[in-house]
Amino acid sequence: MVLSMCIRQLFQASHLQGAWRAAFLKHIQCRRQGARRWTHSGGGTYRAVIFDMGGVLIPSPGRVAAEWEVQNQIPSGTILKALISGGDKGPWMTFMRGELTTEDFLQEFGRLCSEIVVESCLEGICKPDPRIYKLCLERLGLQPSESIFLDDLGLNVKAAASLGIRTIKVDDPETAVKELETLLGLTLRKVIPNTRPVRKTMEIPKDSLKKYLRDFLGTQTTGPMELLQFEHGQSNPTYYIRLANHQLVLRKKPPGTLLPSAHAVEREFRIMRALAKAGVPVPKVLGLCEDSRIVGTPFYLMEYCPGLVYKDPSLPGLEPSQRRAIYTAMNRVLCQIHSVDLKAAGLEDYGKPGDYIPRQVQTWIKQYQASETSTIPAMERLIKWLPLHLPRQQKTTVVHGDFRLDNLLFHPEKTEVLAVLDWELSTLGDPLADVAFSCLAHYLPSSFPVLRGLSDCDVTQLGIPTAEEYSRMYCRHTGSPPIENWNFYLAFSFFRVAAILQGIYKRSLTGQASSATAEQSGKLTEFTSNLAWDFAVKEGFRLFKDMPATKPLMRSYHTWAGPQSRLHTPGTRSYVSIPEASPALASKGALVISPEGLSPPVRELYQRLKQFMERHVYPAEPELRSHQASSERWTPSPLVEELKEKAKTEGLWNLFLPLETDPEKKYGAGLTNVEYAHLCELMGMSLYAPEIFNCSAPDTGNMELLVRYGTEEQKARWLIPLLEGKARSCFAMTEPQVASSDATNIESSIREEEGFYVINGHKWWISGILDPRCQLCVFMGKTDPHAPRHQQQSVLLVPMDTPGIKILRPLTVYGLDDAPGGHGEVLFEQVHVPKENMILGPGRGFEIAQGRLGPGRIHHCMRLIGYSERALALMKARVKSRVAFGKPLVEQGTLLADIAQSRVEIEQARLLVLKAAHLMDVAGNKAAALDIAMIKMVAPSMASRVIDRAIQAFGAAGLSSDHPLAQFFAWARALRFADGPDEVHRAAVAKMELKHRI
Repeated sequence: MVLSMCIRQLFQASHLQGAWRAAFLKHIQCRRQGARRWTHSGGGTYRAVIFDMGGVLIPSPGRVAAEWEVQNQIPSGTILKALISGGDKGPWMTFMRGELTTEDFLQEFGRLCSEIVVESCLEGICKPDPRIYKLCLERLGLQPSESIFLDDLGLNVKAAASLGIRTIKVDDPETAVKELETLLGLTLRKVIPNTRPVRKTMEIPKDSLKKYLRDFLGTQTTGPMELLQFEHGQSNPTYYIRLANHQLVLRKKPPGTLLPSAHAVEREFRIMRALAKAGVPVPKVLGLCEDSRIVGTPFYLMEYCPGLVYKDPSLPGLEPSQRRAIYTAMNRVLCQIHSVDLKAAGLEDYGKPGDYIPRQVQTWIKQYQASETSTIPAMERLIKWLPLHLPRQQKTTVVHGDFRLDNLLFHPEKTEVLAVLDWELSTLGDPLADVAFSCLAHYLPSSFPVLRGLSDCDVTQLGIPTAEEYSRMYCRHTGSPPIENWNFYLAFSFFRVAAILQGIYKRSLTGQASSATAEQSGKLTEFTSNLAWDFAVKEGFRLFKDMPATKPLMRSYHTWAGPQSRLHTPGTRSYVSIPEASPALASKGALVISPEGLSPPVRELYQRLKQFMERHVYPAEPELRSHQASSERWTPSPLVEELKEKAKTEGLWNLFLPLETDPEKKYGAGLTNVEYAHLCELMGMSLYAPEIFNCSAPDTGNMELLVRYGTEEQKARWLIPLLEGKARSCFAMTEPQVASSDATNIESSIREEEGFYVINGHKWWISGILDPRCQLCVFMGKTDPHAPRHQQQSVLLVPMDTPGIKILRPLTVYGLDDAPGGHGEVLFEQVHVPKENMILGPGRGFEIAQGRLGPGRIHHCMRLIGYSERALALMKARVKSRVAFGKPLVEQGTLLADIAQSRVEIEQARLLVLKAAHLMDVAGNKAAALDIAMIKMVAPSMASRVIDRAIQAFGAAGLSSDHPLAQFFAWARALRFADGPDEVHRAAVAKMELKHRI
């Protein structure tokens, strides 16, 4: 940045300078034209205004500089750094000593400000030496009587007056400006922030307004009326008026035909008048005019209140402590609004008590539909979804309806709210709607045209409370319990914004919109409606909890083309094999061996999952298979992403987190391990299903790790995006140089260095690391190779964009690359990770790995049962339709034996999986260690045998990608390593058997 340009723009930024500069530039214009003059009451003509560009012009350089930096989004301190750059030999100091010419330093500044700039430092003389004034007059070519001199020091003023120059002593800038206006016969006023000339489409009749104001104010002034339009606001046009000594704000309805009940300025007037009496900071209202003949629509008047409006929620140029204080003041004034005594304020009938959200939903649906110009899919979904998920209103208060930072007027010197503006949408209702609406900026990008956001800012570093902190602050200030259905309130708030933007866009098409940016709102409606839908689907995975029971389910098995089903007798056997399990633990339920034995809500969930698989997943498999074989396979399939959204909306999302890990059901569906086993088996019948329901490895294990062991900050940074399906992750443990089935062999190093941990290591078979959505690597390495054997390892959360992560190559399983996630061989070289990314602490890695891999790996076993059932169903369909050697394959004895053997092995493995899951539920993961080891030893081998038999029945077709069998077989075989080698599990089972069973 060129310093002279900084100073020039800084000069423009000061309101006070703007007044003096207006006069000075006016003079220059007159001189160039050689025609116009400023005539004073004595009949003479003033042709110059002379003033000090330092003392008078910039009363507080530091403050003006800071304001300019804020307005122009320049980092705080930029101007100061530029001025002091180079020290004594820098440009500013050399200029101040007269060693640098004006042309070199402030050529642009001097050209902009005036034709004549006289610098004391260059001339060697300064005020109050009369020679400096004479030099100014000489260079202007004027007589003393043609000039006005302004200064704040009496000595300087006296010296100028002695030469015959007209002088103004500047004790108070406002008074001085008024005196100068009188002498010049023109208006020199401070710039009114956030105003502009009235747009043509928003012009109002000045004559009738002026006459009305003269009568209303009781003044007979004949002077001009100044009328400007405020740029801020998108709905009701708002104007600044100066008439005589009065500064007013006029707010009116927009012209033209309006939507029913919209733009009710009469209600705004009423609420502000009532709240002022209740002590809420609002503008002082003066009067309401419902006579449309004056300006074309009803309007009301307020006193103009100078102050600061922060349009940018990131509050650039301020210190973190100042930003936090501003948001705290915002929070407190919202609490103040919500604490108004309705009866005492006379507002009991300001809105209907109760059912605020249902009425608002219907109102905004109608408003949107009345202004709809094209179909927006997200809006259509929200119109159906919102009425079905309404929260129960806890209390009724005044609600602002549009409460956000840029609708607050702050004191220029203190973090104090002077006035809450824009009460157009106010009524009586649910205060939590205001709380959510005031947090919308947290979820919008900073580039959002209508309302700048914070979603791409580090609010913690800025000192701004997060949305969660802000809501907790509100609850603390009001003594309220934590907010439930937070995502609903955000979905509703963004839906409202989308409806408002659509209305603005519709008005812009007819020229009725009050904002110049109104046409942009058409594009933004879809953006905000998609945001609303994002929050709506976050609630989806909880929907199953309250659903009624339906008829008992039948387990179904599916071929590639469609479902094949068989009757399955509901199981009745139940047992607990840990006799010492307490009654409290046992009360969690008996072993459920079939879906029909599940509780009614979970049976309903199973049924919906089954229907989703049949309607959406199986029919999509051919397209997904083609994508996986195409050149675009390393790009996530759009169809998978579309199915994920469908799954979210139907409550089939994040089903995997077990109840004991997430007892408050904060993150998942709250299923027990047994309940999830039945659903996981169903998902295992398709290779693509687990990801569609956000239940796929390695994300499930990493999410459970974060829930179990992560800090709140780590959860906010990583867990939430993973739960929302907006990011993916990987787990880096296996190394090519050592037998990584023994985690204590790991050689990768993690060393502490200057506030960071530095990673160096060589890893491979890192599943999911090639996915472009992979944002997190959970890394296991050694922090202390000299510690006890099981306390050497640690686990770090490594962002994938950290320098030093080098992917060497993708790895294939039987030639399958498993795109887009893949399996990578990776080098970590001098990777610096913040210390706060450590999980639990140094030396806890082995403990974390065991906690992660036990529950996570049993999910693989559950899915392997699904692989096997699908393979057997395909095999049965195949042998019924094929003929060989003169008779159907189904009549071949060897195939009949294979079918029977497969059924027996599947049932055996399923019972062992369910038993292990049940023990995890009633006795804990540690007590279930033997059963977990047994099923990890049994399930992959069983699945490999069953799938191999199915492939044999298909002949050469079984080897092709026309059917899922080849991929099923590859992953079943791979899981005999991925879940630890069979030998490790056999050894674990044998050791436990010898220890406990002799």
